[in-house]
Amino acid sequence: MAPDQREYGAPARRSNGCVVTPEPMAFTTEQIEAFRRDTPGAGRLIHFNNAGAALMPLPVMEAMQQHLALEMEMGGYEAAAHARRSINGFYQAVATLLNAAPEHIAFAGSATDAYNRALSAIPFRAGDVILTTNDDYASNQIAFMQAAQRFGLRFVRAATLPEGGVAPDSVEELIRQYRPRLVAITHMPTNSGLAQPVEAIGRICRQYGCLYLVDACQSAGQAPLDVQAIGCDFLTATFRKFLRGPRGAGFLYVSPRVLEQGLAPLFLDLHSAEWTAADSFLPRADARRFELWERSYALVLGSKVAAEYALQAGLEKIQARSCALAESLRHKLAAIPGLNVLDRGSQLSAIVTLHTPGKKPLPLKAALEARGVNAAISPHTAARIDFDEKGVDWALRLSPHYYNTEQEVDIVAQILAELLQ
Repeated sequence: MAPDQREYGAPARRSNGCVVTPEPMAFTTEQIEAFRRDTPGAGRLIHFNNAGAALMPLPVMEAMQQHLALEMEMGGYEAAAHARRSINGFYQAVATLLNAAPEHIAFAGSATDAYNRALSAIPFRAGDVILTTNDDYASNQIAFMQAAQRFGLRFVRAATLPEGGVAPDSVEELIRQYRPRLVAITHMPTNSGLAQPVEAIGRICRQYGCLYLVDACQSAGQAPLDVQAIGCDFLTATFRKFLRGPRGAGFLYVSPRVLEQGLAPLFLDLHSAEWTAADSFLPRADARRFELWERSYALVLGSKVAAEYALQAGLEKIQARSCALAESLRHKLAAIPGLNVLDRGSQLSAIVTLHTPGKKPLPLKAALEARGVNAAISPHTAARIDFDEKGVDWALRLSPHYYNTEQEVDIVAQILAELLQ
């Protein structure tokens, strides 16, 4: 086999977090070069901010440009009608990503938009309980607090394991104690490399009949997701992160149980429901009851192509390579004096977080950008419980993806070592 055709190890096993592989990569050299040709920005900078917004591949941009040109030439309504078959393909593409059926997928303007639509569909009553974790996304935590204030419910957080991550035994104990209306878990928190055991939590929720909401904002496009194995009632995600899609686009998975129970978001429109008589309406039978009529069809089509691009690349291989790059980066960063790698948990993702005591975060980020490296800062307000436990008030976040290279890992580690001298 020629050098540029060799394969560096297929995934040995699948998990909630990184996949253990016998070799450091799961793509051929030729495949990686093709991904980078599809990603013009990858040749101009080192983009380690895929947990924020990844670099889109050319086919995603071209799909959106083509539809916008069509809207300019023939009108927005007419362009949507012309592209109806491709637009409907969005639901099949996302369903394939999740091992679901198209009728259980809804388009949303963002992951938070999808998440809040799901929350609004749950008929909370005074005294109800939401069970969550110490590592759930800040926006989700704020939504729980608002729900507590408005509906008189409570929310409780399950205990964290000594090595990091939610303790499934604590989840089960709290479910038995409180019988929560909802269990809500962020699969891969944005502020750390943790990967939560969403499938194990799902088995517990099914055992006790709890509604189960999974925030997959960081895991969609980074790892395989199987809603049948997870056992969730709702799953939300965005396209701009590891799925490499456009900003302003997300999706919501809705389980058969949710639809059978007639749950629907608080406010519907003429797309999500039918006005059946002067004083009555009927929600749609499928997950599109969680959508609104108006959206950018250029974003829908770009999102469809992004999902198809990830599927064609292969989620198992994407996960294996992204995690291998992240593990290599953690190893190199751990050897730099004055730098602390913060990631904890038995399963880790492709998000790497670090802290430099006595340094200010913004100058560090600016210094990286000046050398052609994109990174992100997680402030204290993004992860109060986690950061308080770790004794830090900020973290620098580096998030490689499958189109990044080992050489880029070496360069970033070297730059950080020089900046901290």
